Amino acid sequence: MVIEVQGNYPDFNNATWVRDGGPSQYCFQHPHASICDDVRSFYQYRVDLAPNVAFLAVYAASLIGYIATWILTRTGTAFNVALILGLICEVIGYIGRIMSSRNPWDENGFLMQICCLTIGPAFMAAGVYLCLRRIVAAFGPENSRLPPEYYTRIFIPCDVISLVLQALGGGMASVASHNRKDPATGSNIMIAGLSFQVATIFIFILCSLDFAFRTVRRHRALGEAALDQRPEIAKVRNSRRFKLFLAALSLAACMILWRSAFRVAELSEGWTGPVMGDQGMFVGFEGVLIVVAVWVLNIFHPAFCMKPLLEMEDGGLKGLWCFRGRGRVSSKRESFSDS
Repeated sequence: MVIEVQGNYPDFNNATWVRDGGPSQYCFQHPHASICDDVRSFYQYRVDLAPNVAFLAVYAASLIGYIATWILTRTGTAFNVALILGLICEVIGYIGRIMSSRNPWDENGFLMQICCLTIGPAFMAAGVYLCLRRIVAAFGPENSRLPPEYYTRIFIPCDVISLVLQALGGGMASVASHNRKDPATGSNIMIAGLSFQVATIFIFILCSLDFAFRTVRRHRALGEAALDQRPEIAKVRNSRRFKLFLAALSLAACMILWRSAFRVAELSEGWTGPVMGDQGMFVGFEGVLIVVAVWVLNIFHPAFCMKPLLEMEDGGLKGLWCFRGRGRVSSKRESFSDS
């Protein structure tokens, strides 16, 4: 694009040049020019560097913590992978925001943060869902309306659907934005994915509360007979670490729910809506909430708080029908080879 310059600045009175995106192109090349203070960028504000550097450091430290815990304990693979993928998205997203703080007209930085920060917590939610099955096993499947493996079978596919919708919508919105077209279709798909995620987390919390109430009610009626009596399970269940883990997991689920509801409200008003234009709300309801969610699980990691439960033979993703089928095939092969 040819920039028509009058003196030290381009000709902002040239209607054709302005319509074709000339001011944004000029400010992309000269982001610190004083005249660009009034030129619309991908944001409705100047992105502050300090909070985004802080979030990048905190998320990177959390990521290192999960990797180190996984290497040292070699347990909870599915949980660790889910949190690590989510944190990688957070790190990439905040790198994008740091790029945007230097140049808010840089499309790459904007797309990095809008896509990665949107889908990151979906991976973290999957990690939370994987834990409920273990908790049910600790207190006794008889206290649950559903068999323990059904929590994995129901909530993990729902999370995958949410993740696919958010990724698809983000990709479509990114392409539309790059081609200077209306990103509404992609944004609506992202909103659908986020709304589905909110509904999934809310139902998950309801199922968890139902299980807790049923367990308390049966324990009052039957005493210790209402709970799993295996010594190794009882030891974990009665430990202080496990009780703190339950509190941490509950807090993390609520933080992810709150954050996802915020993003639905943010995107539902469009990329130029008042919520999208409030940097303080983004820092508080996106950055801080997810920091709390990942760090409470860093500190009260299931590998530290309920390792014997994670080492049970029916762990990880084996509650999904596809993995269950593989297990049956392998067991059949073993029995055939033994015979």
